[in-house]
Amino acid sequence: MTMRRAWAAAGLLALPALMAPPALMATSVVTAQPALAAPETYTLDPEHAVVGFLVMHAGYANVLGRFREVEGEISFDEAAKRLDGGEIRVKTASVFTDHDKRDEHLRGPDFLNAEEFPDMVFRLDGAEPAGERTGRITGTLELLGVRKPMTLDVTWNKSAEYPFGTGVFGTRPYVIGVSARGTIRRSDFGMTYGLDGDLVGDEISLILEMEARRQ
Repeated sequence: MTMRRAWAAAGLLALPALMAPPALMATSVVTAQPALAAPETYTLDPEHAVVGFLVMHAGYANVLGRFREVEGEISFDEAAKRLDGGEIRVKTASVFTDHDKRDEHLRGPDFLNAEEFPDMVFRLDGAEPAGERTGRITGTLELLGVRKPMTLDVTWNKSAEYPFGTGVFGTRPYVIGVSARGTIRRSDFGMTYGLDGDLVGDEISLILEMEARRQ
């Protein structure tokens, strides 16, 4: 075989290797990992979002109340069961305890001071799992212009396609439902009316029941 023919043969033998994908050319190349799914945004359904509270009245019994105007969003990665953050905004003037005079008092400067501070805001930083569908949400609560850290015990009830076609063009939205509970002291936010003589309790039990739609 002449030198020219030898070089040509060598080139033909090398051609398949040169045409092969890079992953086949070098066994040392690390296989690329699939990108992690990004958290998705869920918007609270105002018709199925409740922020309620219990507070002791003069040591006799708890008064149950709620706020009628709630909105917000959460960022949640369902596959990883990870809450990446969120915000829940409550209109303080929407407080309701089924007693007109009491509600008017609650909206005033002795309590929520709704005219000066129209919003109460829960800012959710993240969550630590406690069980398969339970965990603890950490974040801050802003009330009366004061921000304090707070913790909520949360249960992830369900996430699935909604049973009713309430989305665009009658489609069924994907919905997540959660329940959360927590406790604050109103005096931490400067709300001290009625503490003398225990007319109104300091400890407030928070009740959150929420459905949110994936965007």
